[in-house]
Amino acid sequence: MTSREHIVLGIDPGTTYMGWALLHTAGQKAEIIDFGVLDLHKLDNHYEKLQRIFFFVTELIDKHSPTTFAVETQFVDKNVQTMLRLAHGQGVAIAAALAKDLPVNEYSPMKIKMAITGNGHASKEQVAGMLQRFLHIPQEQMPKKLDATDALAIAYCHYLQLGSPVADSVKYKSWADFAKRNTDKVHK
Repeated sequence: MTSREHIVLGIDPGTTYMGWALLHTAGQKAEIIDFGVLDLHKLDNHYEKLQRIFFFVTELIDKHSPTTFAVETQFVDKNVQTMLRLAHGQGVAIAAALAKDLPVNEYSPMKIKMAITGNGHASKEQVAGMLQRFLHIPQEQMPKKLDATDALAIAYCHYLQLGSPVADSVKYKSWADFAKRNTDKVHK
């Protein structure tokens, strides 16, 4: 792998459903290795869920040898218990990455949405739709759970932050300006 190549492991933390994605990047090109959801909803014990997250993330790292790890930062939730459980899941995933000496990068939900759609308040469906276009994902391969595309968005956001020549050299005034200059990436 060259210095311009990376395998990004993106994690959308959750203790009911945890999204994960692996993205291979080389210069201006990004390709999906795999993505999906770790389904934890049938487990009642919170600590068992955390253990499963740790082992699952460790297994992904051992199998795919990512070079970097990207995770969504914690958001503020009105329900403190929900927020704490999500923070636990995020912390365990980060601990698994650190145990494997992976650099950890955190991105806020707004930054991820902005990087993918140009709108920090975009819906999960809008983010998934843009990723489908950018990464040429056939409709039949789009996951039912948006946690998977959220994780893919986190990995893709990190790819854009890695210094992709497209992200570094081209500045856009607006989403309309991007669409006008990138007709090959905009599907009507």
